[in-house]
Parts: sequence; C-alpha cells; structure tokens
Amino acid sequence: MNLTQAFTENNSIRLGLTAEDWKEAVYLSVQPLIESGAVTEEYYHAIIESTEQHGPYYILMPGMAMPHARPEAGVQRDAFSLVTLTKPVQFSDGKDVQVLLALAATSSKIHTSVAIPQIIALFELENSIERLSNAKTPEEVLAMVEESKNSPYLEGLDLDS
Repeated sequence: MNLTQAFTENNSIRLGLTAEDWKEAVYLSVQPLIESGAVTEEYYHAIIESTEQHGPYYILMPGMAMPHARPEAGVQRDAFSLVTLTKPVQFSDGKDVQVLLALAATSSKIHTSVAIPQIIALFELENSIERLSNAKTPEEVLAMVEESKNSPYLEGLDLDS
C-alpha cells in the first residue's frame, strides 16, 4: 500500500474543508474511505469512542492528526485519506489540527511497517503542514508524496505492491 495509490484509488484527497469541531473533522477525514468502501461507518464511531476514552493519541505533530482505529473496527482494505481544513479545530488536549491523514490498516504490521514510514516521510518535508494546508489541488499533494519518496525512512520498503 502506498500513499499515491491509496489516495488515487480511493479519491481520498479533500482540500479546504470546514469543520465545526474535532468530531466533524475526523468524520470528514474518514468519509472518503467510507465512500470508497475501504471502511464501514463503524470505523468512524470506533475512532470517536477511542478518542473519548484515550484522548487524541493520533495527533502526531503540531497541526497534524492521523485518525485511525483497530483493523477489526470496520476496515475492509488498506487505505489512506488526506483532508485539509480552512481553519484548525481544537482537540480535547487543546491541540489545534488543520491536516488530517486518516489511516485504515487491515493489520498492525501494515500500520507499523508500511503506513507510518510513508507518513513520517511526507511530514518530514520542510513546511509540510503549511504546504499541505495551502494546496489547492490533489495533484499538489501527490507531488509532495512523490518528493517524500527520497526519504531515508522509506529505504528498503517495497511500495509498489
């Protein structure tokens, strides 16, 4: 599973959306995956429930969150979506998020060994949050994903399968 393929196959890049609160932002990030059949509606509810129990464990850096839940909570196939918001939303821990990259992984192994390195590579790019927030087209996001492929985090990964 690679980001470019997942974004393209699931038509899951949505830019410049508006959310009233963190729950709506999470829903907007999961919606493309529900629409494409990668996850069921249950997946969204599992993320909300888990967030309410454990806090927003998926805020990975200032401005960026990676909403996800357990594979058995409605994941049909591995997929990613990326959503940007016109205005950040605040989570329960007081952190503001403007970029959400939802992850649906069919196993913990996919999550750890394939998804996380690609996400790190993308967000290690200089000014990644600002660049993604300012992106106007999915092609701009895909160009950043392409740029991130030179990252040392991706050495040895087979992203073509």
